[in-house]
Amino acid sequence: MRRKDFLISSALAGITLFLPDWSLASNQKDPKLSKLAKRLKPLHRILELEGYYVWCCSPILADDGKVHVFYSRWDAKKGMGGWINGSEICQAVADGPEAEFKHLRVVLKPRGTEFWDGTTCHNPLIKKVDGKYALFYMGNHNGKTSTKLIGLSIADDLLGEFKHAEKPLLQAGKLGSWDDHCTTNPAFVKHPNGKYYLFYKSWNTADYDQSKDQIRGNRKYGLAIADALEGPYIKTSENPVIDFSSKGNNAQIEDAYIWWEHHQFNVVARDMGYYDHLRGIYMNSKDGLNWSQPERAFEEVAHYFQQPPAPSNLKKYGRFERPQLLLNHKGKPTHLFVTTQGGAFKTSSPFVFKIS
Repeated sequence: MRRKDFLISSALAGITLFLPDWSLASNQKDPKLSKLAKRLKPLHRILELEGYYVWCCSPILADDGKVHVFYSRWDAKKGMGGWINGSEICQAVADGPEAEFKHLRVVLKPRGTEFWDGTTCHNPLIKKVDGKYALFYMGNHNGKTSTKLIGLSIADDLLGEFKHAEKPLLQAGKLGSWDDHCTTNPAFVKHPNGKYYLFYKSWNTADYDQSKDQIRGNRKYGLAIADALEGPYIKTSENPVIDFSSKGNNAQIEDAYIWWEHHQFNVVARDMGYYDHLRGIYMNSKDGLNWSQPERAFEEVAHYFQQPPAPSNLKKYGRFERPQLLLNHKGKPTHLFVTTQGGAFKTSSPFVFKIS
């Protein structure tokens, strides 16, 4: 171990004594480092915008070689919680993934409580599907998590008009089901079999099944499949397809990005207690229903670079969230985009890793 790494790790060991229990490896497992984690080279923050929190940065490689990102932002005066009642989806572009990104435009913004996405537009995921550009996103109409639903906007060109979806693409489940609270955090893959796979996060409002030690509000992932991009998307009977609730300590998962490579589904996501709450996890699946044992996808912020002490307004300091991959034209990941609190304006902004 290099002396610098030893000093950092020693300092972190001391700090963890004063962190709340959720920051520790609650299940005392020995996480295996994934191939993805071993290939990550940290680069730099992007889109540090004065007066805004920036979150949810979804990249896509354009035909001309430029990289576009669709990202969420909201007024910094709202604080970190402004994502739920004032986020808008914007677009930026750079000459390449490691170049400077410049804001282009606001793509979707809240339009009033009479619309399903009237108080926030968040969680953008941009994909090129069937020659068009599909922008999956989450909206709500009253500033609360219980009305979060996934929608889809389609444009012929990356610089074309992305219209608000007239209605949500995927509704929450019936009261008492595992996904009765909302649908959010979309992850999408067009399968080689021609089907359209939409993975989504949700949780239960009421106690799900206390006899099985399933906890209210435990975040899981479900799957809905369609024969066309626009739907209808039908939820699979095997849902939830990713469920950590039986692992104890209220283990959960969120912020999944899913792609098809090596004849399988692959997911990189934020861990919520399977190992701990500071790092990411990676899994794979042949069918999208049965997933491998979680491996470590990325480490905590301090593993890659040092920051000043956490400002009092930032409660999620020191961890990466919302992992998204930049895929080349062959579908191979070249860069990892995440989001983290901090930066020049003590708010939040995306951070880019090269995948070597």
